Amino acid sequence: PMPKLIVIARLLLSPLLLILSACGMNGTTYSNRIGDNGHDSLYSKARVEDGVARFHCLQSDSGTCHYTLYPAACAGKADCALAPLQHFTVARGEARQIAGLHDFRVCVAIDQRTLRADCEPVAVAKAP
Repeated sequence: PMPKLIVIARLLLSPLLLILSACGMNGTTYSNRIGDNGHDSLYSKARVEDGVARFHCLQSDSGTCHYTLYPAACAGKADCALAPLQHFTVARGEARQIAGLHDFRVCVAIDQRTLRADCEPVAVAKAP
């Protein structure tokens, strides 16, 4: 009787697994969080699926998330010579959807400082 149960279970599970595999398993999710002592001063999530990116500003002490998108080739390179793909702002609790984005790096900040491709702020030269 046990092998018969296994065959029945496989027959029942196969269509379910097929359905689940077709439900957005090919996307990419980016999560950015800046916090201290249990408080998130910035929390953002982005999901890319089928060439459509959706950016969610979940928490920002300033009320907005400031995004800079770089080509994926720049990932982690402070001195990347490639220009950012996009700059935009999303209000806390809101989302923005952009179609046609592929292979990019998400940098997000709580303010409008310019971010390098490694997501660190550009150093401002001090007057002598």
